[in-house]
Amino acid sequence: MDPPGLVVRGKAEPFSTALRSLVNSPRYSDVRFVVGQEQQEIFAHRCLLACRCNFFQRLLGTESGPGVPSPVVLSTVPTEAFLAVLEFLYTNSVKLHRHSVLEVLTAAVEYGLEELRELCLQFVVKVLDVELVCEALQVAVTFGLGPLQEHCVAFIEAHSQEALRTRGFLELSAAALLPLLRSDKLCVDEAELVRAARSWARVGAAVLERPVAEVAAPVVKELRLALLAPVELSALEEQNRQEPLIPVEQIVEAWKCHALRRGDEARGTPCRRRKGTLPREHHRFLDLAFK
Repeated sequence: MDPPGLVVRGKAEPFSTALRSLVNSPRYSDVRFVVGQEQQEIFAHRCLLACRCNFFQRLLGTESGPGVPSPVVLSTVPTEAFLAVLEFLYTNSVKLHRHSVLEVLTAAVEYGLEELRELCLQFVVKVLDVELVCEALQVAVTFGLGPLQEHCVAFIEAHSQEALRTRGFLELSAAALLPLLRSDKLCVDEAELVRAARSWARVGAAVLERPVAEVAAPVVKELRLALLAPVELSALEEQNRQEPLIPVEQIVEAWKCHALRRGDEARGTPCRRRKGTLPREHHRFLDLAFK
């Protein structure tokens, strides 16, 4: 009886290099993609994509007719991200960049590439900074990436003032903004947070062509107006008359907190101080101190 065979392996690097040379190469290509808004033509190889990814197996499963097959149009994925996906599928490795990793992550999630998704998540955590964090938070919320969302929220809590001034913050969805406004650990004062929320709502109103108050409605209830001093609350009330942002009832509840001088009895009014809340004279009446 013959002894069992032994699997021996050659060097991985030459194999990977050879396959990488086929990425977007017309040589032996039997499928073309038209990718991104710029409609870039990209060449690929049907058998490689189909055996590595169920998404492409389904997409390319139908037999093409005679003649030159029509290109497959993928208009929502950027060219650079799609080429990174191909590189991973061909070589099981990929070169990631800070400026495009979130687009590669999005493609990995949409195409069901779990290993590539995990590689992207690890890379995002390593390169996360103030300019990237809100964009990463939006991706995490959109695709239900809980650990990444927690990491982004913790980063913003530690760098609140800087993050609130970024373009990424202004472009957050209401669902992505909510966990930030609910946090006790934001290192920012409530007055600045109210201003940031107004700027966010103005941008959303311009994009969606809806009133500021309507855009802000899902999130403004998380603003802790009772933390503001009376003079600040009066100024906010006047600004709110000129540009509605916060429901009148919410401002009334904040005034009630001042009148009662007891934060815990102003039902429905958040009075708990955040980590970055600046001290005010009336805060000594608030029983729910930050812990």
